Amino acid sequence: MKSGYQFQSEFARSYVAKGRQEGRKEGILEAKAQAVLAILEARGLEVPAEVRERVLASTDLDELDRWIRRAAVISDAQELLATTGS
Repeated sequence: MKSGYQFQSEFARSYVAKGRQEGRKEGILEAKAQAVLAILEARGLEVPAEVRERVLASTDLDELDRWIRRAAVISDAQELLATTGS
């Protein structure tokens, strides 16, 4: 798409806006997943492939936020995936 171009139809504008919104959400999800892994690794915890894959596959922002907080206090990366009732 040419820089600065403005779509004339409302139909096109709505789909471009929707695409941008979805792209932003994907970027936020990826950043939060990377933050979880970075915290675990910075703390010297080994991150098994199962945990890494589950974190990177998450599409739930609330879940990723919980994992960011938990990553700071757990003693084993496997604990990240354990259900806690919170």
